[in-house]
Amino acid sequence: MNDQSMQLDRRGFTQSSGVSLGAIALAGLLGTDSQASTSSIENPLKARLPHFAAQAKQVIYLHMVGAPSQLDLFDAKPTLEKWHGKPCPPEVTAGRDFAFIGKTSTLAASPWKFNKHGESGQVMSKLLPNLATVADDIAIIRSMHTEEINHAPAQMFLHSGFGRGGRPSLGSWVTYGLGTENEELPAYVVLLSGPPGGAGTSLWSTGFLPSVYQGIQFRSAGDPVLFLSSPDGHSETDRRRVLDTLGKLNQTHLEQTRDPEIRTRIAQYEMAFRMQASVPDLMNIQGETKQTIEAYGATPGKPSFANNCLLARRLVERGVRMIELYDSDWDHHGGLKKRLPEKCKDVDQPMAALIADLKQRGLLEETLIVWGSEFGRTPLAQGEASRNNGVPGRDHHKDAYTMWMAGGGVKGGASHGVTDDFGMDIVENGVHVHDLNATILNQLGMDHEKLTYRYQGREFRLTDVEGRIVREVLNG
Repeated sequence: MNDQSMQLDRRGFTQSSGVSLGAIALAGLLGTDSQASTSSIENPLKARLPHFAAQAKQVIYLHMVGAPSQLDLFDAKPTLEKWHGKPCPPEVTAGRDFAFIGKTSTLAASPWKFNKHGESGQVMSKLLPNLATVADDIAIIRSMHTEEINHAPAQMFLHSGFGRGGRPSLGSWVTYGLGTENEELPAYVVLLSGPPGGAGTSLWSTGFLPSVYQGIQFRSAGDPVLFLSSPDGHSETDRRRVLDTLGKLNQTHLEQTRDPEIRTRIAQYEMAFRMQASVPDLMNIQGETKQTIEAYGATPGKPSFANNCLLARRLVERGVRMIELYDSDWDHHGGLKKRLPEKCKDVDQPMAALIADLKQRGLLEETLIVWGSEFGRTPLAQGEASRNNGVPGRDHHKDAYTMWMAGGGVKGGASHGVTDDFGMDIVENGVHVHDLNATILNQLGMDHEKLTYRYQGREFRLTDVEGRIVREVLNG
């Protein structure tokens, strides 16, 4: 045998035996034959039982990209009115860093009045009149804190428990843990009103989990999912024939290698085919009653947060497990007095309508709604105050901010956590981002310490090595 033949034989042996030995080893671990058919491999999105009885079946997560000012929406501070326009006492900012402003900035009171609402007396500003009508259905956490001070890292930390890319998102962990109850639609859907922010698509990434748990972005106008439609001149029969052929090739490859990403590819091709029929019907909100459309403030065919809230309810009705809505332009370093009311007008009515609509349909008790952002805003003014005592803007603040939850076993009307007189620090019942995520998983029936995935030699989880369930805002 010549040298070239020996090289080819060695190369062929290495390629084939490497795959075969790996497949045999994996098959041994799985307790299956290396040449078993794909039918013996469990569907990665098959519905799975939770660790314990769940309070919620699905989640609607409303992320306000850029960080709304909690001091102008939920956390009333009468003391700030007395200090408005005055230099902040040095001890208040001692040992603290801000993103853009110095430690000698002046304090700024909210220009909007706060009132109590509902039987629970929930405190909200006048910028949220519609949300105030469902005050007794929401639990407000005024003592959130996080570890990142800039947008992209903080967004990733909120959604993945880690301030850099590469970790699975909350939605991916949820679908990994529970699977799906609807084979016609993705288990994890993302809806955008505006750009998603600095972290981009990493916010719904699978990280090191198999890519079958990736969030799928839907669009409320135009083609609802990119590349879902068949190319011009190709019929449904043509597409079915192509998918059947691809399926056979992928199945052969899967039997040889046991690569989980091939299994994902097969499942996603089939899902896309089914979605060609299910998604257009889902996205057509014109079938809703005029009363419902007006309640949300939605406009059929026009991309908006209102449309996305209505679509979220329709997705919940169809058994979609995880739905995330991202609304942009909440980064108000300047022009707060003009820009914050505009943004509140965009979201106030549809958020309240979503809660009321789910409640009326008997879906709120099994749907957990989470509202919030990556961090909050300082009680310090960013820029000089205007002549009419308006607030020009507020800087990033990671040490104390507000989020709220509703439905899914949450104690409506609850108020949790207290910040100091300036809203700078938490003085009672702090809630870390890991605590929030542990609580979300708990409501879905999952123990955040047991929902793990082995990667690079160790077990990873969403809450890292922390996390406490915030039982004070839960029923029972």
